[in-house]
Amino acid sequence: MPTSNHTPPPNQDLIVGCECPAGWAEPLYIHWWDGAPGGGGSGWPGVPMQPDPERAGWYLYRFPNTRVMRLIFNDGQGHQTADHVRERNGWLDARGHWHNQAPAVSAVAPPPAVPVAAPPSVPLVAWSADASLAPVGERTDFREETIYFLITTRFYDGDPSNNFFCRDRIRFDAAGQAVDPHWRGDFKGLIARLDYLRDLGFTAIWITPPVENRSGLDYHGYHPYDWTRVDPRLESPGATYRDLIDAAHAQGIKIIQDVVLNHSCQYGIRGQVHIDHLPIKYYVPQGSAPGRVNHGPYQGNLGNYAWPNRDDIDNPLAPDWWRERHLSDPEGREPLVDPKTGETVPKAGFNPGRFFGVDANHLDPEWYHQEGFICGGDWESTHPLQHKHLAGDCIDLATNRQNVKDYLIGAINGYLDLGVDALRIDTVKHVERDNLLEYVNAWKAHKPGLFVFGENLVKGYGWGDLGGGDNGPSQIRPWWYTRLGHDPRDPNAGSDSGFSVLDFGLFSTFRDTVSKGTYGGTAQILSMDWIYGDVTSLVTFLQNHDVGPDNDFKFRFKGDDWMAAAAYNLIWTARGIPCLYYGEEIAFMRGAPQDVEGEKDTLDQTGRAYFGDHLTDEQIGRTQSHPLYQHIKRLNQIRRAVPALQKAQMTQVGEWGSGMCFVRDLSGEGSYAVIGLAIGSDQSVTVEGVRDGIYRDAVTGREVQVSGGRLSFSVHANSAGIYVLDGPGKVGTDGAFLR
Repeated sequence: MPTSNHTPPPNQDLIVGCECPAGWAEPLYIHWWDGAPGGGGSGWPGVPMQPDPERAGWYLYRFPNTRVMRLIFNDGQGHQTADHVRERNGWLDARGHWHNQAPAVSAVAPPPAVPVAAPPSVPLVAWSADASLAPVGERTDFREETIYFLITTRFYDGDPSNNFFCRDRIRFDAAGQAVDPHWRGDFKGLIARLDYLRDLGFTAIWITPPVENRSGLDYHGYHPYDWTRVDPRLESPGATYRDLIDAAHAQGIKIIQDVVLNHSCQYGIRGQVHIDHLPIKYYVPQGSAPGRVNHGPYQGNLGNYAWPNRDDIDNPLAPDWWRERHLSDPEGREPLVDPKTGETVPKAGFNPGRFFGVDANHLDPEWYHQEGFICGGDWESTHPLQHKHLAGDCIDLATNRQNVKDYLIGAINGYLDLGVDALRIDTVKHVERDNLLEYVNAWKAHKPGLFVFGENLVKGYGWGDLGGGDNGPSQIRPWWYTRLGHDPRDPNAGSDSGFSVLDFGLFSTFRDTVSKGTYGGTAQILSMDWIYGDVTSLVTFLQNHDVGPDNDFKFRFKGDDWMAAAAYNLIWTARGIPCLYYGEEIAFMRGAPQDVEGEKDTLDQTGRAYFGDHLTDEQIGRTQSHPLYQHIKRLNQIRRAVPALQKAQMTQVGEWGSGMCFVRDLSGEGSYAVIGLAIGSDQSVTVEGVRDGIYRDAVTGREVQVSGGRLSFSVHANSAGIYVLDGPGKVGTDGAFLR
């Protein structure tokens, strides 16, 4: 290491070290400002330093091309040093004394490799393992991917001109101005931040349904009105859906399209079926008068403020009187006789159901079920769950009818032809399994090799008739959809259906495990892996737009970063395909409700808040320096380097609360790994009955010769040991947790 007292030249890096004082938490953080050249700085408490591999208790940081830097060392939990200015390399010991030379070690060793800190102004560079990432078209096994799930409209705004306020849940600032439009993020913004997702290490992006939507709160895409059209509020010149797909593919990233199969919005389907309503521009709230609505951009009436004639739909199958008013009277003042009731509108307080509701008994049976709305015990009963309407803006389609099949299958085939790589199916348990597989198999026939998975939401193990305290039958449980048999108590009565699901069973355990700083009980759910058609294709997750692992499963993960890190260690090393929900990489909206709850809640108060403020050119460097961002990035690097982590089942599972161990055996493809996990405290791990040979830990680089089938190693708290037989050695750079 340089020891000169002279100021280093401008093109030389500045290296600083700090010894952790007694009583401080680890790892240490470094907060800096007013560097030269270039200025800049970090947000408090700064970014985690890297452990010195040669000196226990010491941490290091490197500033590239830096002459001078002002800085503070701290532990992120209340302890900190005084302000310091460094113009040369230096090491601050626990007594507060600077040394211009690295402290001596007991044996001669090469200088430690100190990771380079990229300031916010440095262009994004993808992680090194990306160099070997095969083109999208050559990656035919989706288990090789990891998934980043985002609500497109809440991710990043690339084109403010297509922003749109839904008529419900508008946020107003102190001056009474409408802010934070629901439709905010778009394809242009997503294209602009593909480098961010690639740097984070994800190779597939799951986007919310992009088809045209209609409802009072349709920003999320789950209220489809026209499956054949992309919603124009997502697109921009040069940033169409095809442009997004092409740009993602150029980056080696696959696109997963979310598909709503079970229901339409409350207005029907453009060009296919109409559901009777009065035009919303004639709605007048009780106590008001025509033309007096004052609700942000909705001035005069609640009709679509962005359309010339202020209507929500333009269905050519609507009756003549309706289509005439669609083309006229934007103010909603000309008298209109309701043909159903004979009442004349606009009329203050007139039945809101005629504008916003649905008469379930008078729907077109060619397209819809007519058995009312789900309520009470219906949620755990097969027939009502699959034949009643989910909600007032989710009207249950008769998915077994051929006209419905032809329409939905044909529409989604169009997106597959556009280049969509995989499909995620919404509300799976609301469609009978064999009926759902008709759609899935048709799409797979249209695009051979297509990966399709679905959401069968359950808050519990989800074993159905196999027991485990489940009060619902197998026919509405996740495992049932992954099998072809018809015995609800025998999964092996049928083979793999070729359809996968989100792993709500494993997710449900997190409330009682990682959210409480333990792995205790995880082995129980893993012991039932045999019930799935292909357990290695399950999509695993900590949270999503509907659920989180805390309390009653309604909130974003609220645990500390170390708890989240330990959860990700499990998700990224266990069987299945890891999926991250947008913002988890910085503990975004920690503990917030996943969706609006109270009557006046707006999106900024929820887990669906706008994330783009963290992705601006000014803030993205800080976002990428977050310990969880760096942790997830490294997990993606390691998983990509070890095929057994991608495709092998789990064997020899052991779990003791503060730790876990298991084997991932993909010997047929030349990959074999032994995993040890620690949560809350350091752990010693011993796994018996493993293959003999030389193992290298992908986390620390430690090499172990095994003979006699016994592998022992230690794991730091909230870290992992990933010992790979004849493996590549250390992958990536140590961080706050993986070390």
